[in-house]
Amino acid sequence: MPGYQSNAPLYAALIQHGRQNPACFHVPGHGQGKGLSPELAGFTGQAWHSLDLTELPGLDDLHNPTGPIAAAQNLAAKMYGAEKSFFLVNGTTVGIQALITSLGQQKKIIVSRNVHRSVLGGLVIAGADPIYVLPDTIPHFEIDCGLTPGTIQQALVDSPDAAAVLVVRPSYYGIAADLERIARIAHQSGIPILVDEAHGAHLRFHRGLPDDAMDSGADAAVQSTHKLGGSLGQSSMLHLRGSLVDAGSVTAALRLLQTTSPSYLLMASLDLARYQLSLRGSEMMEKTLYLVHSVRKRLAGCRNLHILTADCLLGKKCRLDSTKLVISVRDLGLTGYQVNELLARRYRVFLEMADFYNVVAFVSIGTTEEDCDRLVAALQDIASREKLPALPRQPAVPLLHKTAMKPRDAWFAPAERVPLGEGRGKISAETIAVYPPGIPVLNPGEVITDEIYEYLLDMRRWGLSCQGPADPTLKTIKVVLE
Repeated sequence: MPGYQSNAPLYAALIQHGRQNPACFHVPGHGQGKGLSPELAGFTGQAWHSLDLTELPGLDDLHNPTGPIAAAQNLAAKMYGAEKSFFLVNGTTVGIQALITSLGQQKKIIVSRNVHRSVLGGLVIAGADPIYVLPDTIPHFEIDCGLTPGTIQQALVDSPDAAAVLVVRPSYYGIAADLERIARIAHQSGIPILVDEAHGAHLRFHRGLPDDAMDSGADAAVQSTHKLGGSLGQSSMLHLRGSLVDAGSVTAALRLLQTTSPSYLLMASLDLARYQLSLRGSEMMEKTLYLVHSVRKRLAGCRNLHILTADCLLGKKCRLDSTKLVISVRDLGLTGYQVNELLARRYRVFLEMADFYNVVAFVSIGTTEEDCDRLVAALQDIASREKLPALPRQPAVPLLHKTAMKPRDAWFAPAERVPLGEGRGKISAETIAVYPPGIPVLNPGEVITDEIYEYLLDMRRWGLSCQGPADPTLKTIKVVLE
C-alpha cells in the first residue's frame, strides 16, 4: 500500500478533538453522547454496528412504512401534535425541499429573506418564484428578530396569488416570531404556513420556552431533532397537520429526494430521542434552563459583554428561546469570529457559531455544569484582558433587491465567472451571504446593483467569510451570460 494511504485523517481529527476534553456548546445537542437516550448511549464498541442494517424482513421500509418505522413515526406525530410525521435521514434540508416541491411547479412562495440555503435548493428543484420579505433587526446585536404579522399581511396584499408562506422560527439566535398571528393571516388567504423549525425540536417540553410550530397553527414544520432533541447528527423530522399541505405530495417528494439507503442507526436514534423526550423531556429541559439561566446571571455583570435577553425584544411581538446564549462582544474591540477562535484555541470551549458582533452558545440536554463553568470562566477571562478600540460598524446588508429571473432559471442558465467589477449590472448566478447565518445579499436571478457591488467590496476588504459563491474571496463572481 502506498505510504500516503497509511492514515485516516478525518477519523484521526475526530479522535484528537475528543481527547482535548472539549466543552460543547454546539450541535448535535446530545453533547458527544451525554444527552443521548440511555438505550442508545449504552451501545459501545462493535454493538453500534448491529444497528447498521437495511430493509430486512420485519424492519420495514422508510419509503413505504407499514411496520415499526410507521409505528415510530405515528408515536412522534402524537407527541408533537401532528397528524402525520416523517423521519428524515437527509437532515432538515430534505424536509424543506420536499415541502416546496410538493406545492408544484412555478408557484409563488412568500419567503423570509433569512431562510436557510436549503430553501434555495427547493426553489431550484420546484421552479418556484420566491417573494422575499425582510425581518426586523435588533439594535446593538444587529441580528434579525423574525417576520412580523404586518409584513406577511402586506406581502399577501402585494402577491395575492402566493401559494404558501415559509418562515424560519425560531431563528439561529433563538428568536421566535409571532407565528400564531402569522398563521392566522396565511389561513385567511387559504394558504399554508410552512415552518423551518430546525432549532425548535425541544420547545414543547417546557412552558418557559416559546410554543412550537404545531401548537402555533403551522401546517407543516421541519425540525432538526439532532440539534436540540437528542438524536444523532443528520436526523430530523417533518410534521404535517390540516389539509392545506397534501400529505401524499409530500410523501412522493420525499421518495424523490431522500436516499434509497436510509441509515437505520439514524432512524433508531430518532425513535429513541422521541422515547426519551416523551418520558423525560420536561425534566431534561428544566435542568437545561437552570444551567443557562445560571450562565446568564454570572455573565450579566461582565463588563463589555452584552447578553441577548427577552428585554431586548420589547415591542417586537416575539419571544426568546433562552437556551440560545447570544453574547455581543463588540465592546471588546474584537469580532465574534475572533472571540470564537480564542475560546476554542485557548480554553477548549467550542461554540455553535459566531458572526461579526456576537458569539452564540447552545445550551442543550447534553450540556453539563462543568461545561458551563468553563464557558463563564473563559468569557470572564477574555473580557478582563481583551480591550481594544471599539469595532467600526459593519456595513449594512442592502435591503433592496432587483429580481430579473427565477432562481431555477438563473441556476441552469449559461454562466461565467468574471472579475467582481465586471459583474455590476449583471444577473447573479449564485448566492452570496456573510455566514453564519446571514441574510443573502444576492440570490440567483438577482441583479448586482451598484449598492450591492459596493457592499461586496466592503466584505472583501473586511475579509469576512462568505457562503455560496464559487470564489469566497469575492475577487470574481458568477453571472448569467446574456
